[in-house]
Amino acid sequence: MVPRLTTPRIFLVLVLLAGVHLVAQPAQTNAASSCARCHAAQAGPQPDTPMGRGMQWPDANPLFKSHPQLSFRKAPYTYRVETKGNQTLYSVTDGTRTISLPIHWSFGKGAQTWLFERDGNLYESMVSYYPSIDGLEITTGDSALTPQNLDEAVGRKLTKTEPKDCFGCHSTGAVSMGKLHLERLEPGVTCEHCHAGANAHMVAAFQGEAYGTAPPDLKGLSSEDISSFCGQCHRTWEMVVRSNWRGEVNVRFQPYRLANSKCFDGTDPRISCIACHDPHQDLVTEDSSYDATCLACHASTNQAANLSAQTVVHREAKPCTVASANCVSCHMPKVKLPNGLVTFHDHEIRIVKPGAPYPD
Repeated sequence: MVPRLTTPRIFLVLVLLAGVHLVAQPAQTNAASSCARCHAAQAGPQPDTPMGRGMQWPDANPLFKSHPQLSFRKAPYTYRVETKGNQTLYSVTDGTRTISLPIHWSFGKGAQTWLFERDGNLYESMVSYYPSIDGLEITTGDSALTPQNLDEAVGRKLTKTEPKDCFGCHSTGAVSMGKLHLERLEPGVTCEHCHAGANAHMVAAFQGEAYGTAPPDLKGLSSEDISSFCGQCHRTWEMVVRSNWRGEVNVRFQPYRLANSKCFDGTDPRISCIACHDPHQDLVTEDSSYDATCLACHASTNQAANLSAQTVVHREAKPCTVASANCVSCHMPKVKLPNGLVTFHDHEIRIVKPGAPYPD
């Protein structure tokens, strides 16, 4: 799930292709399976991560297999998402008339929203699936919409300005030379998406010419550059400020929030996106798993003696006087989006005072 580029939203928005009939394409082989021959630790688990499943064909979506029937009512409209065989239909009825359309794309591994075509235009579903309630609710950002009829209740018609960034973040190969090519896309974020030239390197490797063709090692980037790189999809500090995305809704823009932290200086590799998160692995949700990263800067003298010899302690950083475990539970508090259905850890690292307003 990603925000719109024009208003703060959690869900993906896609393109409007007037007059072009769009149908879901068959699943393609993820190049990660080939990359895994040499890079098993990275390419092996990556396809099942939230990024790897950033976009899925409906017939490959586990949610539709485990939840073949989903329904939701917001008077006077009833919504249904029903799966039969390899097809999933999205329907809305007012009790008299019903509109049913096949879902073409599924976006998100956990929380999901869907795209379908109607009269040559693409629409975002008015309802989405939320794991927190194991069911459907109004798509985040659409709660203010008041449909005047069944046609408006179906979903939000996408605008012409939404295409490339959305498909560009949730799939691979959809954007080339500044143009959208849906017929070429591969679902989700694959190796080539972040490691430009990975496919050519893979071919060279099979030909015995792997050395000298490997993509640049992203670990060599500075913290600032990594933040900008990840921020292409997760939103950079500059993008959020220029777009004036304010309030709790911007908690999901992690590069922006991290850059607001007092300890972020853009050069220290101990405070960057990849210092805490391995993009090749599933998201780690256990708070204590991040303690070692926090203590790399904030360890006391006694704690520092127990750290890995590879960990360099930043002596100017003060140790926490309250605890030395589960650091993120206090200093990166959980914040819910306004609809209360999705929660994020706030990446603006700070001392949180009781009753203090959300720092923006």
